[in-house]
Amino acid sequence: MLDTKEILQPLPTLKPVAPDKAPTRFVSPKEVLEYAKAQKLQIVDLKFIDLPGTWQHFSIPITEFEESLFTEGIGFDGSSIRGFQAIHESDMLLILDPTTATTDPVCNVPTLTVTCNVFDPITREPYTRDPRHIALKAERYLTTTGLATISYWGPEAEFFIFDNIRFDQDSHSGYYFIDSDEGIWNSGRDQGTPNLGHRPRYKEGYFPVPPADVLQDIRSEIILRLINANVPIEVHHHEVATAGQCEIDIHYNSLVTMADSLMMYKYIIKNVARSYGKTATFMPKPLFQDNGSGMHVHQSLWKDGINLFADPKGYAGLSEMAKYYIGGLLAHAPALLAICAPTTNSYRRLVPGYEAPVNLVYSKRNRSAAVRIPMYSTNPKTKRIEFRPPDPSANPYLAFAALMMAGLDGIEKKIDPGSPMDVDIYELSPDEAKQVKQVPGSLEASLAALENDHDFLYKGDVFTPDVIETWLEMKRKKEVDAVRLRPHPYEFYMYYDA
Repeated sequence: MLDTKEILQPLPTLKPVAPDKAPTRFVSPKEVLEYAKAQKLQIVDLKFIDLPGTWQHFSIPITEFEESLFTEGIGFDGSSIRGFQAIHESDMLLILDPTTATTDPVCNVPTLTVTCNVFDPITREPYTRDPRHIALKAERYLTTTGLATISYWGPEAEFFIFDNIRFDQDSHSGYYFIDSDEGIWNSGRDQGTPNLGHRPRYKEGYFPVPPADVLQDIRSEIILRLINANVPIEVHHHEVATAGQCEIDIHYNSLVTMADSLMMYKYIIKNVARSYGKTATFMPKPLFQDNGSGMHVHQSLWKDGINLFADPKGYAGLSEMAKYYIGGLLAHAPALLAICAPTTNSYRRLVPGYEAPVNLVYSKRNRSAAVRIPMYSTNPKTKRIEFRPPDPSANPYLAFAALMMAGLDGIEKKIDPGSPMDVDIYELSPDEAKQVKQVPGSLEASLAALENDHDFLYKGDVFTPDVIETWLEMKRKKEVDAVRLRPHPYEFYMYYDA
């Protein structure tokens, strides 16, 4: 058995920048080259995202780093990337985006990290299935509508940091095993290291101080690395579940920039956790009978510096435009969840009783509604809506683009979201509860909804038919069928004596 110390690498010594000397965003390739030289960086890491939502990368030595990479690009095999090309058309290009360049926050070797867009080498056009390209098109489409000049986004991506994870599945066995010293199930442990107690009980992890919260310093290191990587942070804290559930909130930003930031967020969290001998996951529901990890997405539309969602005379301070935007989200929610809650595990989280937003209604302050209007401030600049069903397994470029397209469709068609529900929906009588629409109960149902409701995504050529068709096929074959066809361990508990 490998000693953990043999495979773990401590991260480089952290040198946080002062707030008045935060890293700047570059505009031109020349600025990036000058920065890399001034910082004596040795490696350039090129990152891009596959269709499901995982960062991919390869690296080149700094000696091969030339300005032409920002215009001519560099080739890679698209047939080896999920959701991309067939083998007979595998050649693809990465074109570097200079605005994303910064020093990699976790590499020991001094490394420049740059996010790239994917291009077709024959047509020299952006690749239709590049999620970042889809998000860029969504931003452009917003401006062409004349409704707004920019959208702002603030996802709350929750995650767990565990001490150990084991899982396997084959033809004759299947299991998973999670452990966390912080997990309340270890309160009676009498082996190995001393048992010091102070663990958050189930659903009581929000917000005890250390020693119950053992992850304070880890989260603090994470946010300092995020800030160094051009990702501004508002707050960090322990979340509701036992066993190391956490949340770090990124300061709101525009759509593509926020999606870029969320990818860096996941990258840094996973690597900092590993450097401590721990493992981080954004899986929506890793623990049975405790809260899952959501990604509540705050969003608003602005025009020329004015928040279009704010109206002090409206319900919860919302404008008529904001209500129509909510109408679009609720009307298209079943289809949206095929993109925003895109895993079979997502629907283990979307069940009543764990603060899960399963009800397709809107409300101020109410966390049992799919759409919540935060009421922390009366400042019109803070007015926004929060769509709560998504989770952090989503590809942020696709998720944010789809949410905005649904909201814009609601504005265009003036979709009325109905009356708000300012009650605890879980406490409604059975007859009252039957009147409340709920999210789909499975990924399969959400995919069926997307198959029947996706025209709103095609406006402005933001999403294209090949993207939706590939998404549906990939999710059904690689995920829905893969889970559906395998015996579940609990089935042996229930049925072995049949």
